[in-house]
Amino acid sequence: MDVAKGEALYKEKGSKFIGYVFPVTSEDEIKECIESVKKKHHTARHWCYAWQLGVENLQYRVNDDGEPNNSAGQPIYGQILSKELTNILVIVVRYFGGTKLGVGGLINAYKTAAKLILGEAEIVVKTIDIHFQLIFEYQYMNKVMRIIKEENLEILNQKMELNCDFIISVRKKNSQKVKDRFEDLRCLNIKEV
Repeated sequence: MDVAKGEALYKEKGSKFIGYVFPVTSEDEIKECIESVKKKHHTARHWCYAWQLGVENLQYRVNDDGEPNNSAGQPIYGQILSKELTNILVIVVRYFGGTKLGVGGLINAYKTAAKLILGEAEIVVKTIDIHFQLIFEYQYMNKVMRIIKEENLEILNQKMELNCDFIISVRKKNSQKVKDRFEDLRCLNIKEV
């Protein structure tokens, strides 16, 4: 399992905090990533993490791995939220340096390590798209194409036989507006596919 973007090191009073970030799509993948980091840092004291999956039905989990409650996983998760990320796992490995940091010091250290690694990560922006099928007579091609160009829509598939049959991709947040524009033409059938 490869790290999305290197590792980030933060030091505080002798303790070392090493951050990792992984793009993930399932809890099984998350477990593999955590095991991989634990193997790599088998002598570390703590492997704290936070993850978030999904888009519309978000799932998340935080883990303090033996640190005081909410002193590690929650600050890491806060950094995920602040960057509005999903399908991501952030792990911060701690090597204890002999000096206790206190809850405030731990919160700051885990937050900082997470912020550093997320600052180095390459963020991939993806959109949620809806696909529509448009069926219309050839004589209405200009009207249909004008809307496709104005709304910057992607044509995924097109068949031009007796009728024209297009499959288009629309960003979900714009889907109702685009559907209404095509329905206002009254010269085609539109349905979600």
